[in-house]
Amino acid sequence: MAPKQPDIVFLILDTQRADRLGCYGYPLSTSPNLDQLAAGSTLFSNAVAAAQWTIPSHASMFTGTYPAIHNMVQSYSVMPQTLPTLAERLQSAGYYTAGFCNNPLVGVINNGLRRGFYSFLNYSGLLTANPNQAGTPSNFIDRYRQGFKRILAYGLNRLQDAFARNDALLALSLTPLMVPLWQTALSFKGNTAKSLEDAARLLIDRPNLEPDQPIFCFINLMGTHMPYNPPRQFIEQFAPHVLRDRSQQIYLRNFNSDIYGWLAPLADPLNTDRKATLDGMYNAEVAYQDELIGKFISRLSQNNQLDRTMLVISSDHGEHLGEKQLVGHCNGLYNELVHVPLIINTPGQDFPASQRDEVVSTRRIFHTILTAANCASAEEQKLSLCHTTDADDGMVFAEAIPPQNAINLLMKRQPELLQTRGYDQTRRACWAGEFKIVAAENGNCELFNIFTDTSETLNLSDILPEQVEMLQDYIDLFSSNDHNDQGETAFAIATASNLDDPEVYRRLRDLGYLE
Repeated sequence: MAPKQPDIVFLILDTQRADRLGCYGYPLSTSPNLDQLAAGSTLFSNAVAAAQWTIPSHASMFTGTYPAIHNMVQSYSVMPQTLPTLAERLQSAGYYTAGFCNNPLVGVINNGLRRGFYSFLNYSGLLTANPNQAGTPSNFIDRYRQGFKRILAYGLNRLQDAFARNDALLALSLTPLMVPLWQTALSFKGNTAKSLEDAARLLIDRPNLEPDQPIFCFINLMGTHMPYNPPRQFIEQFAPHVLRDRSQQIYLRNFNSDIYGWLAPLADPLNTDRKATLDGMYNAEVAYQDELIGKFISRLSQNNQLDRTMLVISSDHGEHLGEKQLVGHCNGLYNELVHVPLIINTPGQDFPASQRDEVVSTRRIFHTILTAANCASAEEQKLSLCHTTDADDGMVFAEAIPPQNAINLLMKRQPELLQTRGYDQTRRACWAGEFKIVAAENGNCELFNIFTDTSETLNLSDILPEQVEMLQDYIDLFSSNDHNDQGETAFAIATASNLDDPEVYRRLRDLGYLE
């Protein structure tokens, strides 16, 4: 029998594309450890991130709401006090809440994503810091050292926070002189091995905790995020041409240091060699991170910890590697960015070894974890992913509101390319039935069949105008700024009554959305 309140590990593989994992059909052996775990877990084959970059996507997973409600869409955004976070809810339910974070946008910037954690360890930043760390040093020297470190860390975090919020400082940080300096000093990708080691130690040793107190452990790993510097053994396996081709070594070195290039759309398609370099190096990072995750899972298993732990593995977003002349994840809602892995392994019966094919939003991780912890409301329980029925009424949304400081920088350097590609446009997507629409605020839209065209190469908008009209109507309702007292959008309020309307029902049935 599963424990009443299991330990919960929420592991985010930052920037991990679903289509580069073996359990999602990738032919190369990039993820043997995750594949083995997935074989005994519930795997969601069509999980969709609520946003295309770190802050809004984490905010959705931490609050169970779409960006339209939490409004955490810029680097300077702050979580509304009216929205309790996942950690706050679990803390109130008796959990010891701990974060092990390698992403400075979550662990360094003071934006409210750390609310509710008793302990939160940052592995990125100019100094690894414990802003919420509980505990008292045992002697004067330790107290002095820890106090000095906290003061220094506070000052450095304020400096880093300022760079994230100020356009001029951001532009300065992306100059050729500054990039190598801050990539080294900031420890941008953190320390995957150390963060997993510390998390495992907490779960196994449980220092200073009551014997029956459950633990909520949030982990963010940055292994697959740019820049790409995996160990040589993984380069030899997935990108051996880089080791022997001087031109590709130069390209990779320039790519790794060109932070502006991570933000901007490409003026021209990548040639075959450069595309192979990005693909191979990304795969090498995936494989290296998978090896470390395998050691983490093995350690928990050897200490019988998995028997009492709900393990939720997902990603905040994916990554463009030249597809559709895009690199990075500044803007867009194509599958390369929003189709993410979602694997749930739990000692109970709610998530048996199986594959679930319905489209689901990662915002429902919030409701799923609260339900497992026995602290969800009746309405929240309905949105738990343990239910095989469609709790989202057959419609899932995502929003891509481009980071304004990045757009300001692009506007200064390449305004024509920015405007020609519509890269400064907010985009929203809706999945319903077999179709997905991506609609930009300038009126442009694309329609794709999510089952027969996973690479999204055929735009059906001119062929199927009725589907475009229907899904555009849902997006218009969804994006309405009219919220009720509980923060629900007009879409959430209107959906049930709309589906009872005979004419709406007829249109849905005629288009194949209803039996």
